[in-house]
Amino acid sequence: MNIENPVRLPNKIGMRNIKTAVTAALCALIYYFFDRSPAFACIGVIFGMGQNLSDGYKNGGGNRLYGTIIGGLLGMLLFRLYLFFVPDGHHTPLLALFTLVGTVILILACQSVWSGGVQPGGVVMCIILFNTPVESYVSYALNRIVDTSVGVLMALLVCYLVPMNWRQIWPQRLARYQAFLQRKRAK
Repeated sequence: MNIENPVRLPNKIGMRNIKTAVTAALCALIYYFFDRSPAFACIGVIFGMGQNLSDGYKNGGGNRLYGTIIGGLLGMLLFRLYLFFVPDGHHTPLLALFTLVGTVILILACQSVWSGGVQPGGVVMCIILFNTPVESYVSYALNRIVDTSVGVLMALLVCYLVPMNWRQIWPQRLARYQAFLQRKRAK
């Protein structure tokens, strides 16, 4: 330990920490009732919870979600093509060529949709190509996309419902809603 720069412990648990933890726990609880693993939904929550809604959208909605969708779809397509050449799906040097081509396509696709999606998309694509059994690569990819979407959307919803300055925003939102209802009744 450096005496000039001692390790600083956080002096409080912030609102973002609480929102992330509560949302991840809620996600895990909901998944319990569907007898599904909440792992990727909770990861989506953690990536998707930002300082504010736009930060959450950038990190979770953009990077994590778009990357997972692109990598999952591309991984399914590549592995399906690979199965034409190697029907039992065992690993051969040909899979390295599919990885090369897939990575180039992934980067180009992410650059045209959301450049921050390359890393999470690459993770999903590589897991499908190298670590998913032949009989479950499609369900794995689709489940990964759905679960990530659920987690990211839950995080974005919480970011919207409980923004950093929620004590000021919620009275304004309620006043606008009441004014809307009054105008609707007046018609």
